[in-house]
Amino acid sequence: MNREIAPRDVLGQTFIEMAEQNDDIVLLDADFNPASKITAFKERFPERFFQIGIAEQNMMGIAAGLSTVGLIPFVSTICTFCSRRACDQVTTSIALPRLNVKIIGLYAGLFVGKNGASHQSLEDIAIMRAIANMTVLQPADARETRLLLNFALTYDGPVYIRIGRDPVPQYVPNDYEFELGKALTLRDGTDITLIVYGDLIGDTLKAADILSQKGIKARVLNMSSIKPIDEQAIIQAAEDTGRILTVDNHNIYGGVGSAVAEVLSENRPAKMRRVGVRDVFGKSGSNEEMKKKFGLTHTDIANEALTLLQQ
Repeated sequence: MNREIAPRDVLGQTFIEMAEQNDDIVLLDADFNPASKITAFKERFPERFFQIGIAEQNMMGIAAGLSTVGLIPFVSTICTFCSRRACDQVTTSIALPRLNVKIIGLYAGLFVGKNGASHQSLEDIAIMRAIANMTVLQPADARETRLLLNFALTYDGPVYIRIGRDPVPQYVPNDYEFELGKALTLRDGTDITLIVYGDLIGDTLKAADILSQKGIKARVLNMSSIKPIDEQAIIQAAEDTGRILTVDNHNIYGGVGSAVAEVLSENRPAKMRRVGVRDVFGKSGSNEEMKKKFGLTHTDIANEALTLLQQ
């Protein structure tokens, strides 16, 4: 297995590389450095780093203002603070005028160390994908994190990138190039499709291994482009495999499972089930404890797939 790297660990160096090529990049932080791993940028470009403090709503307004004078602001804080806490400012000050602000949400989903429910972002995808003009992404690994940051720099408009906290292997190939609105097939199959993104890709691939041992060929799609979502890949999966299981590190309401269900209901109805947090708040604990508590282990995913196949 290749070396595991946390997606957040590449933020600082990637920001430096981009800023060396583009003088308009500025970085705003809400008192989350060095946990956000952007200290290297702060040291390299102190005049382009703004420490706003625990004032996420104000940070969004400042970023909006900076964007109107030609700068490209990247704002960095915990997912739940840039979605729940600053929702009105993101909506009214950034998305409504379609300003060129990039929002980096850290500590995605349940996996926030042991900070508990107040820091666990189980609603951020639902919030952000419901905001007009907002693009919503989550990288699979450190390599795709670099690709998404560089994409966001070139994209004209607001972008929300949800970043995982902990180390993961590289899942995307070395020659992979991110394309907005396109899924990446991590494994092909003809019996069922598993759609996942971010932190739970590893468990989903392990679930596919369990299914393989039972003679079931599972297609696994990395849906890093959450909005816009790859409608064609979803429709094709429904036609090819007949059944779709979604895996969310998020509430099942409003997450990728909901987005997939919307596509299927309007284009190609198919049997599907959703794995995710089932309309409850999180708890404090390790990643493995969270997976067991909320039914997100590879065994849980495989069992849900088997249940779906039996329908």
